[in-house]
Amino acid sequence: MPNWLLPENIADVLPSEARKTEELRRLMLDNFRSYGYELVMPPLLEYVESLLTGAGQDTELRSFKLVDPMSGRMLGLRADMTTQVARIDAHLLNRDSVTRLCYAGSVLHTRPSGLHATREPLQIGAEIYGHAGLEADAEVQELALASLALAGFGADQVRLDLSHVGVLRALLAGDGAAQKDEAALYTLLRAKDTPGLDAISVSYAPATRAALLALPGLYGDIDVLARAREVLPALPGITRALAELAALAGSALGRADVAIDLADLRGYQYESGAMFALYVPGLPNAVARGGRYDHVGEAFGRARPATGFSLDLRELARLLPTAERKHSIRAPWGNAPELREKIAQLRKAGEVVIQSLPGHDNEQDEFECDRVLVLENSNWILKNLG
Repeated sequence: MPNWLLPENIADVLPSEARKTEELRRLMLDNFRSYGYELVMPPLLEYVESLLTGAGQDTELRSFKLVDPMSGRMLGLRADMTTQVARIDAHLLNRDSVTRLCYAGSVLHTRPSGLHATREPLQIGAEIYGHAGLEADAEVQELALASLALAGFGADQVRLDLSHVGVLRALLAGDGAAQKDEAALYTLLRAKDTPGLDAISVSYAPATRAALLALPGLYGDIDVLARAREVLPALPGITRALAELAALAGSALGRADVAIDLADLRGYQYESGAMFALYVPGLPNAVARGGRYDHVGEAFGRARPATGFSLDLRELARLLPTAERKHSIRAPWGNAPELREKIAQLRKAGEVVIQSLPGHDNEQDEFECDRVLVLENSNWILKNLG
C-alpha cells in the first residue's frame, strides 16, 4: 500500500475548501461572541472515565481508545465535545450564574456518522448552562439557524425537525413491562418499525401500546401536535413536551421550514428534553443537531440545566460554492529597503502580495495575480496585468 494513502473516511483538506471552512469558523465564533458566548478549548484526549461519563453508549462506540504510555491508563480521543464542555462548566468555572460557552475543534469517530461523512469532523457548537426554562432552548435554536444563515442558507433552504424525549419517557414511566424494553423501543421508534413495535408491546398496558404504535405516524408540519394531543394520553409529561415543541416551532417560523417527528429520538440516551435537527439541500444527514441534556453534569458531581447544539464545519463547507480567486499582486524577490517597505504598505492596506521566488512561477488555487509591482524611475509602482 502506498504510504501516502489515508484511512477510509479520512481526507486532507485542500486550500480552497480549507479557506471556506476557516472563514465559516471565524464568522460563527464571532457571532457566538456577539450573543455573549465564551470560547473554550478542551483537550483532544483525556481519560476515558471522564471523557465518556454521561455520554451514552453511542458516543462510547464512536470513540477511539488507547493506552497512555506515561500512566498506563486508558485514554479516549474525543468523539464529541459537549461532555468536555459540561465538565469545564461543572469543575473549572464552577459558576452559579448562567454560563454561555462555545467551542470549535476536530473530533474523531471510529465510524462515519452518515453517508459520505468524514470520521474527522470539525465540530463547532454552543452551550447554555444554568437555565432550565424554554428561553435557553429558543436561544440555542436561534443561534443554530443564524449559523446556517451565515453560511448563506436562506429560510427557504433550511428544514428544522423537532422532537422531544419527554413523550417516550412519560409513556414508559407508568408501565413496568415497557420500561424493561426501553433500549429496544428506542431503536424501533428511530427506524419507524411498526411491526416490531406491535410485536414487542403485546404485554404492555393497552394505552401504552396504542401510544407507541401511534408515534411513528406522528410526523409532518406543526399540525402534528394537534393530532398528538388527540391520540396520546394526557399525561403531564406529554402535555408539557407538546407545549414546548409548539413554542419552539413558533419561534422558528419564517426562519426555516418547521417539521415535527415524535419518533425521531437520535440522542435519546443523551438528551433530556426538546431536540432539533437542521437539514439543508445537498446533504442526506442532518447538518446540525441540538437539544437539552440536563443530566450530563450529574456525572461530574454538579447537575446543571444545559442545552446546546453542534455542527460539522467541514461537511457544511463542502456544500458552499468555491470562492472566487482573490485578486493579488505579484512582486519580485528582493531585499531592497524600498521594495520591502512598499510590500509592507500594500499588505497593511489589505492587499495580498506574493513575491516570486527566483526561477519559479506562481501557481495557486486561491489567488489571481492581476497586478504586478515594478520598478520605474527609482519608484515601485503597480501595473495591471493582462
